[in-house]
Amino acid sequence: MTNKKGLKVATIGGGSSYTPELIEGFIKRYDELPISEIWLADVPEGKRKLEIVGSLAKRMVEKANVPISIHLTLNRKEALESADFVTTQFRVGLLEARAKDERIPLKYGVLGQETNGPGGLFKGLRTIPVILEICREMESHCPDAWLINFTNPAGMVTEAVLRYSNIRKVVGLCNVPIGMEMGVAKLLNVDHHRVRIDFAGLNHMVYGLDVYLDGISVKQKVIDLITDPEQSVTMQNIVALGWEPEFLKALNVFPCPYHQYYYKTREMVEKEMKSAETTGTRAEVVKKLEDELFELYQDEELSIKPPQLEKRGGAYYSDAAVRLIHSIYTDRRDIQPVNTMNNGAIASLPHDSAIEISSVITKDGPKPLAIGDLPVAVRGLVQQIKSFERVAAEAAVTGDYSTALLAMTINPLVASDATGKKILDEMLEAHKEHLPQFFK
Repeated sequence: MTNKKGLKVATIGGGSSYTPELIEGFIKRYDELPISEIWLADVPEGKRKLEIVGSLAKRMVEKANVPISIHLTLNRKEALESADFVTTQFRVGLLEARAKDERIPLKYGVLGQETNGPGGLFKGLRTIPVILEICREMESHCPDAWLINFTNPAGMVTEAVLRYSNIRKVVGLCNVPIGMEMGVAKLLNVDHHRVRIDFAGLNHMVYGLDVYLDGISVKQKVIDLITDPEQSVTMQNIVALGWEPEFLKALNVFPCPYHQYYYKTREMVEKEMKSAETTGTRAEVVKKLEDELFELYQDEELSIKPPQLEKRGGAYYSDAAVRLIHSIYTDRRDIQPVNTMNNGAIASLPHDSAIEISSVITKDGPKPLAIGDLPVAVRGLVQQIKSFERVAAEAAVTGDYSTALLAMTINPLVASDATGKKILDEMLEAHKEHLPQFFK
C-alpha cells in the first residue's frame, strides 16, 4: 500500500443499497485515508441499480469536494486490477432467493432466516463458490490487497476463504457488534466512544463477555436494562421479544440480537409465520424498502446518504467498514470486533477456524485478544454452530448432498434428519439455478 497516487478500493456488489453508507464513510475519513479510486462492480442483472447508486456516489463526492473518482463496471477483473482493498457485499440470487430461504423452512415449522438455520445454510451454499472465485481473481489481479467481506453469512464465508483459498489477508465484518455498542451507549445515554465491549464467539453468535463505560465494567447494569423489551438492544431486521430476567442474569453475558433465534426459537418461529402471512417475510419487506430507497437515490438533488437507509438494517456499516480499513492502513492498533482466524484466542474452538472477536487492528491484520475458554453456559451452542459452519462450507465447495444434509441436521434450529431432508430437497430445487455444484 505504497501507491503514491492514492488508494484504490474495489467494491463487489457495488449496486447494493448499502453503498452510500460506504461512500459516506470514505468521505468522512478522506484526510487520513487517501482514496483516489472507488470501483463499484456488479453483475449484469444489477446494472440498473449500479448506475443509480453510482450516480449518487458521484454526487456525494462532488458535494464533499474530495478528489475521489467513482468508476462503474460489470467487469469484476477490471475493478480488482491493482486494488489495495476489496470489499464484498453481494447477494447471489438477489432478494428473491432470500425470500425462498425464509418461506420454505416455515412450511415445516422451522425458522426461515437469512443467516441462521436452513436459510443461512443455503445463502452460504450459493455464496461460497462465488467468493472463492473472487479470491482466485484477486491472486491474479491484486495479490497484495486486503479482502474485507461484508457478505452474509460473514462467519461461514470467512471460514471458507481461510480453508479453501490462498487468500490470507481477509477480514470478515458485521455491523451487529458496533450496533450493540451504539445500543448500549443509547441505553446509558452517553457518547458511544465511551463504551467498549469484549466480544467473543461467531458471527451472529457473538457475546459481550464484558461491557465497559470509561474502562469500568457496567455489564450487570446493562444486563438489568435489556431485560426490559422497551430497552432491548436489537437490529432493524429483528424485533425484540424481551428476555426473562432470571435467564439473562444466569447467562451472565450480553447476547446479540440474533440469539433470540436460539433462546426463543418457538416464539420467533410463530412471529415469522405470522409476519409471512401478513406483512411478508423480511426479504419481501426489504424489497419494498429498497424500491423506496432507489426512488430516492434517483433524485438528482440528493447528494448525501438518506436517513431512510437505516431502516434497511445496514446502520453503522460505514463506521465498521471504513474504521477497519483506516486502522489497517494507518497501523492504528485500536480494538475492533472482526471475523478472523482464531489462532488460539478462543480455546474452546479450533485454532484454524474463523471466529468473531475483539482484535487489535494492525497493518498486518487483526490480532485477536485471547479470552481462553468461553463460559460454560454458551460454549456448547457456539461449538455446535461452528461445526455447522465448517460442514456447510465443505458442502458448498464439494456439492455433496450428504454433507449438505449433515450441515442442515446438525444446525440446532433444524435438529431432525427427516425434516432436514425435506427442507434440503425443496430448497435445492428452488435454488437450482445458483447451485450448479449440486447438479453436475
